[in-house]
Amino acid sequence: MNILVINCGSSSLKFQLIDSETEKCIAKGLCERIGIEGSQITYAPANGEKEEKLISMPDHTEAIRLVLEALTNEKTGVVKSLSEIDAVGHRIVHGGEKFAVSTLINDEVMKAIEECNDLAPLHNPANLIGIRACQALMENTPMAAVFDTAFHQTMPAKAYMYGLPYEYYEKYKIRRYGFHGTSHSYVSKRAAQFLGEDYNHMKIIVCHLGNGASVSAVKNGECIDTSMGLTPLEGLIMGTRSGDMDPAIIEFLAHKENKNIDEIMNILNKKSGVYGLSGNISSDFRDLEKAAADGNEKAKLTLDAFDYRVAKYIGAYVAAMNGVDAICFTAGLGENGSTTRERICNYLGYLGIELDSEANAKRGEDIVISTKDSKTKVLVIPTNEELAIARETSLLINAK
Repeated sequence: MNILVINCGSSSLKFQLIDSETEKCIAKGLCERIGIEGSQITYAPANGEKEEKLISMPDHTEAIRLVLEALTNEKTGVVKSLSEIDAVGHRIVHGGEKFAVSTLINDEVMKAIEECNDLAPLHNPANLIGIRACQALMENTPMAAVFDTAFHQTMPAKAYMYGLPYEYYEKYKIRRYGFHGTSHSYVSKRAAQFLGEDYNHMKIIVCHLGNGASVSAVKNGECIDTSMGLTPLEGLIMGTRSGDMDPAIIEFLAHKENKNIDEIMNILNKKSGVYGLSGNISSDFRDLEKAAADGNEKAKLTLDAFDYRVAKYIGAYVAAMNGVDAICFTAGLGENGSTTRERICNYLGYLGIELDSEANAKRGEDIVISTKDSKTKVLVIPTNEELAIARETSLLINAK
């Protein structure tokens, strides 16, 4: 079964065509700057050369059309016609409490996703546009919604409730939801498989570290806590997001800087994190590492603050699960930042962790980076959210 995985952002669209039987990527690509001047599509068939093309994409429907055109192109395409695409799996950022599992898309599901728009105003509307664009061009192809929040719906109320008047939960469903769910699900399952252990009898902490970053506690096959909250703003210090902070800072800054709530939220989401803390050096950790190595004290402070926050969350989740069997690093920084992993693990001596420096220096593979004598296993597991979405979609289609 060939499954097209679509991940729509407000002005971008990532895609992969995956053979669900072999789990191999047949082709992948990216549409950038949708609705903006200078839009571009990148297309890379598994057995061919990558193509980049500047072309007008006024909306997501046109972007989807160009994706399907690339996949079926006579010379460089990987399928002869759209009939060879058996299903489409869509990444949906927020499913609220309505969706604890992935689901096939129908009118009722579309309405329920739309009702979650207030919880993810930058993401869900774009996800819905992507679905409608696919429906318009692939009318008879079944489609599935795979939710970033679904994996975290196993959290107990004590973990997801905030210390706010209960009526706000009843009225508006204000609670912790968590994100990066497909990544946390894939990595925790893959870690157990890689170690040859029973997933349903393990305590695993997953550190998804990238421009967006989150940590989750997975106990006996279920997520029991995660660092992101009602929105992806809560939790770790991230690329441009502030992460945890005293909420009174919002009022304080609004008065001092004479800014309204929208302006303050823009600062917290787009001008904070490691970018803001470093004095606007960069939101890219590679730039920060270089600046720190060159003696920039703000860059060094920023890296120290980030590492410390990750280590604090790991410690909190060890307490929540009363122990841990494996700690996994994943996503761009988690998979490639050997020095970041080392600095974080330096805080975790109480867990008996010892890193294997040679293993920690490797990249791009599933690997245990702790020594044989380490009391807690530490792993790097490259995430594959697209494969996770394809797997969920395949299960739904086969269960019809």
